[in-house]
Amino acid sequence: METILIALLLIALAFLGSPLFSIIGAIALLAFHAVEIDTSAIIVEMYRLASQPTLIAIPLFTFAGYVLAESKTPKRLVALSQAFFGWIPGGLAIVALVSCAIFTAFTGASGVTIIALGGLMYPILLQQRYSEKFSLGLLTTSGSLGLLFPPSLPLILYAMVASNSRTVGGSVPDVTIDKLFVAGILPGILLVAILAAYSIHQGKRMHIPRIQFNWKNIWITVKDAAWEIPLPFLIIGGIYGGIFTATEAAAVTAFYVLIVEVFIHQDLKLFSDIPRIIKESMILVGAIFVILGCAMGLTNYLIDEEVPMKLFTLIQQFISSKAVFLILLNVFLLIVGMMTDIFSAIIVVVPLIIPIAIAYDINPVHLGIIFLTNLEIGYLTPPVGLNLFISSFRFGQPISKIVQSVLPYIGILLVALIIITYVPQLSLWLVELFFEK
Repeated sequence: METILIALLLIALAFLGSPLFSIIGAIALLAFHAVEIDTSAIIVEMYRLASQPTLIAIPLFTFAGYVLAESKTPKRLVALSQAFFGWIPGGLAIVALVSCAIFTAFTGASGVTIIALGGLMYPILLQQRYSEKFSLGLLTTSGSLGLLFPPSLPLILYAMVASNSRTVGGSVPDVTIDKLFVAGILPGILLVAILAAYSIHQGKRMHIPRIQFNWKNIWITVKDAAWEIPLPFLIIGGIYGGIFTATEAAAVTAFYVLIVEVFIHQDLKLFSDIPRIIKESMILVGAIFVILGCAMGLTNYLIDEEVPMKLFTLIQQFISSKAVFLILLNVFLLIVGMMTDIFSAIIVVVPLIIPIAIAYDINPVHLGIIFLTNLEIGYLTPPVGLNLFISSFRFGQPISKIVQSVLPYIGILLVALIIITYVPQLSLWLVELFFEK
């Protein structure tokens, strides 16, 4: 009876808006107390987390993303994409897709992309005679489109959490940041390509005028974005060329972005803008670390009590097929993505599903791509997908109109999700090419 009352109290506190870390921490403390294990086990888990060398990649990449968001990089990216893709039917829509995907990859937060690029692209799309419904749906969807591309923060966080989990047999999953970075490339391209095809179709149907291809325009925009263009190649090429690790890549990226935006483009001031950006970006990092520390303590309890193994045994009584399990997993993850933010979802849910998924012979790297794709779509899913509210606020439109605008895009992304789920080589081919020689 006492346990039920405590559980109801924690649920009530969660609904009243108590911070997630406090709820997770309370559950962990109560769980360890119930089995008479010293609660210092939670602090030990936090210490083990803090000693991981990959941890430093999170604040460095987050800082770099915030610097890019605060500078004029979004405008340069849009101009560059427009010069290259504006001549295609629906070219401006493709510009929005590509610009937002690249931007989200570096910021790791779809809300930032909608606010930074959405306000820039929306009036241009309407001016080019795209319908309001199409434009709202496109920009709301594009906000989370780049989460599978390196150096996306959710990819890094998933790798950290997954590598600290345990399988049903007790082994550690072979998941690294390097592998996830390369695994997300082809599925990410698939998502952009399938939405680009839809945009081309809509561009033809709405008789949108094209922008004439102009080599002079190409040269001007390439010259303007000359310092931003090498950044993805610097990160990916450096890691897979063996020049530096993913953590070192984060340091290189942060330093490179700081020099470019402060001293070369001079978009930001060193002594006024940068301290503010450091503060804002580290608030997000601090929130992630606090949740991560508390969740790792709870994960430790779940592993000790063999909860994943018990869940697997229970599920196996009803589901023996891997294909059916994947369907149910996708439904579950869509609901998770709709109800929680992506960082909390990774920290809380991944340790539970990884052991079960591996027991069904699902590669943990492939699972990571499935997981993040679901969360991308969950951001858009009514009634409480986060991007719906951010778009409603940013564009001054009622939620009902935003929901109507994203429904076609959700359908398209679900088709891509099925392909990503049931064609594992799409995620694993490059991993095997680079890492399994």
